[in-house]
Amino acid sequence: MKKILLSLLAIAILASCGVSRQASDTVDRPNDINLSLNTVREPRADQFINLDYGIRLHTYDGRSNKAIMTRYDANPIFVPTVNAYPSVSEFISENTKRYMKTMGFSMESDLNTDYMMTLNLSDFNLNYISGIGWSANVMLSIEVADQTGRKVYPNIAIKGRDSRLGASDDYEMANQVMNSAWTNALEDIDWTKIASFLKIARHASDQANKKVKGDGDTALEHQVILWSIYSSPKGADVNWRVISSTPEVKNTNKKYLGTTPFESTETLDIIGLTYNTA
Repeated sequence: MKKILLSLLAIAILASCGVSRQASDTVDRPNDINLSLNTVREPRADQFINLDYGIRLHTYDGRSNKAIMTRYDANPIFVPTVNAYPSVSEFISENTKRYMKTMGFSMESDLNTDYMMTLNLSDFNLNYISGIGWSANVMLSIEVADQTGRKVYPNIAIKGRDSRLGASDDYEMANQVMNSAWTNALEDIDWTKIASFLKIARHASDQANKKVKGDGDTALEHQVILWSIYSSPKGADVNWRVISSTPEVKNTNKKYLGTTPFESTETLDIIGLTYNTA
């Protein structure tokens, strides 16, 4: 009789442990979010295909909290574990490059002339709030530098959000909300402004403070001036030199050009010169 009681007790303990383990597995079971490389809304294709320079993208996952699900009040005991596929770091790099290529940006064209765009992700989270439903938030910052490392587009904060009312176990909706918030963030970036830096200006006044470096990347050094010099009598010497009152433009020695009558088309290819100092 004693052996039978002990056996029944052992069976009861095992059954109890089995139920507890099964409940725990249910609570901790991951709910994957599929981060799609196809954005919810695609950008207009080939809108920036005629740019003079390419661009390189560097992305950083600067989130202090790497957990995607940060709030879930449908259950007072636990917050579900949510994993992303692919990883958030891999996704933001691949998806942003794809988005930019669709718009026509030339990615990683020439190491010597490419501009550099830096994307720093600070928030990428999903929440479920009773009465509101699923909501997602994306926060990042963007900056662009030229070939010398000079920032032409300062650190700009970008935000993307989306929310939809739905059931707390509807992870398909959660997936849609997260991808939509990311798409909204991409659309919040001023791509037209960024593209403007990758095109040589056609008018020197559009680059009032950009210095001539001899690389052919300023409108000023392509500005053609017609020289037509006469003298009476003919045969006067014509010389050229730069006399500068600004330290950015160096004085030059005198250069003999010829004698009058003298006609020539010359450009303002003077190192250090800007439209304003010209």
